[in-house]
Amino acid sequence: MIVYIVRHAIAFERDDRKWPDDSERPLTSEGKARFRLVCRKLRKLGIGVDHVLSSGFVRAMQTAEILHQECEWPTPEKLAALEPGRNPVEVIKATARRDAAAIALVGHEPSLSELLACMLTGVGSQAFGKFKKGGIACIEFKGRPAAGGGELRWLATPGLLLAED
Repeated sequence: MIVYIVRHAIAFERDDRKWPDDSERPLTSEGKARFRLVCRKLRKLGIGVDHVLSSGFVRAMQTAEILHQECEWPTPEKLAALEPGRNPVEVIKATARRDAAAIALVGHEPSLSELLACMLTGVGSQAFGKFKKGGIACIEFKGRPAAGGGELRWLATPGLLLAED
């Protein structure tokens, strides 16, 4: 199985007056536009998935919706395990239950860095640094996902994906 880990695109800065509940904080117009360009590149590269699982936070769901619209990936499904502060093993177990060749997971930092580390090494940490907003990693498993069972195929920032061919 191939797993694409996607950090949400650029969102507004935290503002307790505008969004007392941080889960309601949306993407900026610039964030949406830039991520649409990233998605067009993914589509051009022929990258597709069978399922899109996303944190239920507005900014993550908006990012997942852009993947659906621009890449023609499946309609996103909420997965609470992708919300900030959750255990990466929860996400791996939820992913392993899916019958799919490829799945996209859309979420937040630092949880996604911990998820990547757990998929590759079996231990959740930020050993690989942080994902840029709109960044994507591709991990391959020789079967169902399991902690420590993944192999990193590539990791790309939006800038890298948008660089001229």
